[in-house]
Amino acid sequence: MSAWKNVEVSLDMKSLYALQDGRHETPRDFLGPQQLQQDDGNSVCPCLVRAFLPDADEVWIVNPSRTVEQEMKRVHESGLFEVICEKNVFETDRGRYKLKVHQGETTKMMNDPYAYGSMLTELDLYLFNEGNHYEIYEKLGAHLREVDGVQGVNFAVWAPNARGISLVGDFNNWDGTANPMHKLIPSGVWELFVPGLAPGEKYKFKVNDANGNIVEKTDPYGFSSEIPPRTASVVTDLTQYQWRDQDWIKQRQTEDQLSKPISVYELHPGSWQKDENGNSWLNYRDLAQRVVQYCQDFGFTHIELMPITEHPFTGSWGYQTVGYFAPTSRYGNPEDLMFLVDLCHQNGIGVIVDWVPAHFPKDGHGLAKFDGTALFEHADPRQGYHPDWDTLIFNYSRNEVRNFLISNALFWLKYYHIDGLRVDAVASMLYLDYSREDGEWVPNQFGGRENIAAIDFLKRMNEKVHEEFPGALTIAEESTAWGGVSRPTYCGGLGFSLKWNMGWMNDTLRYQSKEPVHRRYHHDELTFSLIYAFTENFMLPFSHDEVVHGKGSLLDQMPGDTWQKFANLRLLYAYMWTHPGKKLLFMGCEWGQWNEWNVDDGLQWDLLQWENHWGMQKLVGDLNRVYKSEKSLHEVDFEDAGFEWVDSMSHETSILAYLRRAKDPSDFTLTVLNFTPVVYENYRIGVPEPGNYVELLNSDSEIYSGSNQGNGGGVAAEQIEAQGRQWSINITLPPLAGAIFKKV
Repeated sequence: MSAWKNVEVSLDMKSLYALQDGRHETPRDFLGPQQLQQDDGNSVCPCLVRAFLPDADEVWIVNPSRTVEQEMKRVHESGLFEVICEKNVFETDRGRYKLKVHQGETTKMMNDPYAYGSMLTELDLYLFNEGNHYEIYEKLGAHLREVDGVQGVNFAVWAPNARGISLVGDFNNWDGTANPMHKLIPSGVWELFVPGLAPGEKYKFKVNDANGNIVEKTDPYGFSSEIPPRTASVVTDLTQYQWRDQDWIKQRQTEDQLSKPISVYELHPGSWQKDENGNSWLNYRDLAQRVVQYCQDFGFTHIELMPITEHPFTGSWGYQTVGYFAPTSRYGNPEDLMFLVDLCHQNGIGVIVDWVPAHFPKDGHGLAKFDGTALFEHADPRQGYHPDWDTLIFNYSRNEVRNFLISNALFWLKYYHIDGLRVDAVASMLYLDYSREDGEWVPNQFGGRENIAAIDFLKRMNEKVHEEFPGALTIAEESTAWGGVSRPTYCGGLGFSLKWNMGWMNDTLRYQSKEPVHRRYHHDELTFSLIYAFTENFMLPFSHDEVVHGKGSLLDQMPGDTWQKFANLRLLYAYMWTHPGKKLLFMGCEWGQWNEWNVDDGLQWDLLQWENHWGMQKLVGDLNRVYKSEKSLHEVDFEDAGFEWVDSMSHETSILAYLRRAKDPSDFTLTVLNFTPVVYENYRIGVPEPGNYVELLNSDSEIYSGSNQGNGGGVAAEQIEAQGRQWSINITLPPLAGAIFKKV
């Protein structure tokens, strides 16, 4: 018993034992200032203050001006102290008093974490549980906070089925009894404000889960993490970086991105280049300086970073994400990444990041079984386990999970000024039977194979991105014939800006890998893409997936001797850059790397000492420059008005010819491609109009290490019919090469 005049306070042993065991759900109701009443039940008396400090010898409560100290009484041997405070001294200072703690030979002053109320409002919690709090990352996680002049960090985490959660870190010697968190019932959110903490503090949540197991979890909403293999979250302030890309953002918001040239350079930050010793990863800032110059030199409009969210296993390339709100610390801190994006924008280069809402790994410190139950994942393994990747699948039916993912997408666009999200593995999200045999999946409520909850999530995500960040791109890696992936949701589509054209990629590589003598029998593999080219807003990808897992590099996949391999790859790029659709090329492919990509090794930059490799690199740079300068090659990518066949039927000679037109149809280019090693002289190609046709680019030019067969810079049209056209040009068609012509 403790007494103040005629007031008696009983010690709730049940609460104390729960506190000791790490399973007290509402410690603010037991610790900190507690309101007391007189025996008559009407008048209010001063506060009872409790503190649980197992290692303390003596504790005093001190008013802010330190003019009054009152000793707290140890009321239980476990380290529970309490005192009833004089009203006129402490009532006006509620939440601001300090605890003076004497332990051994040391004495320290501290603010009481349990004297502070919640940062989350009832509206915050309602919207989150409803699935519509799209800035929930401002409330959950770790956030700097000031209350009554006291600065500290507010921590909040969603774990509705946990028995108790304690905050642990260096600041409390990772002691799970020091800082139990308070559950905001019925939301399932646990919260605690810890005064005195600042950016840089490492922390985790020690969870007493639904099964009585004690596990340490990193913060699902944490903004930064330790460098793997260490896994603690790190308190981080994201508001201090001074952005200088205002002009870029303003321009992005007002322009039609889909009619602009988009040539994406996909790279893995850790293996694009190494440091001067050839061993360590580059910091984001060092990478920024190099990659900006490189993209300017070779004409790429965007970079695409393979997943930069925190991941425990480097060999997953980032696709097995644990920290969805934390850029991986392998390459620096959040401000370093902001610098990279900012510098790109200041130099006219967009930044796309890979985003992985399809699945997450089973690592014990991550999202898996977060509170002892299937919280983020689906409980039924037929819906919640991915057999291909040994990962877990999000439960898109759960409001809070959808909220987590949609807010995460918006977070990267807001705080890091990202220009686009390439969404990984969309096909695996759309179909309940993806990569499953009969009996291994559960039909939807209508008996179908479509994942209705995932579809609704993707639609809502795209709507919010385009609503809140005009000009930002969402790009689907979707490999099936699902209709309307890149059509607006109000038309029944999924709402993506662009879709990777996996059909074009597979058909083209399969055709191009054949010996030229056999290509006549597979001509339709090239022309087939134009049957469906305008059903979606397509991006043409030669990504990392095409140069791993034993496939070999793109150069190595080409047939023939060394000369023919290079010629075939140059031809492939000429075809890609003139075909309708935006472009994406993986790092190292632009100079014809021989080795397939390995995440642990840097690229083969030393190959650029050889003429055929730097010739290939120069060709890609020139293709980008022509692609950007010629409106006909990028303005009308997604309508048939931008494309016109000249010759699609020359199976025997394996030749293609086609026109690309700009929004002004009188502005056009002609592309002629020869997929054989034969030089065709005096080859006649029909053209729309009379005039002189300049050869803008010839992939066989000697400047690209080709055989230099060509047309002396250009030819004049003659009134001779060819391919059903009244006018034509007579050209030399180089071997295994493509040429681009324009009337001047």
